[in-house]
Amino acid sequence: MKTLIWILLMAILIWASPAMAGSPGESGEGLGFLAAAIAVGASSLGAGLAVAIVGSAAMGAISERPELAGRAIIFLGLAEGIAIYGLIVAIMILTRL
Repeated sequence: MKTLIWILLMAILIWASPAMAGSPGESGEGLGFLAAAIAVGASSLGAGLAVAIVGSAAMGAISERPELAGRAIIFLGLAEGIAIYGLIVAIMILTRL
């Protein structure tokens, strides 16, 4: 997984280098769009991982003790909130451009 992240990072840097040499005004805007995309993508991956772990544990707990359903839904909502925070950060970045 680390290798894939490094390969992706190097590809972005190599791809962005000729674009930055073009004109000084456009590179900042492009990097802003890239930052917004990374914010949404990383937070969505984190939220998906959190929901997968919390959801499977919650279903196991609910099958043994049904009265824990309310708490399980609250924990799932907290895990999904990570993606919403990433979206809010991306909107804040895009409004600055």
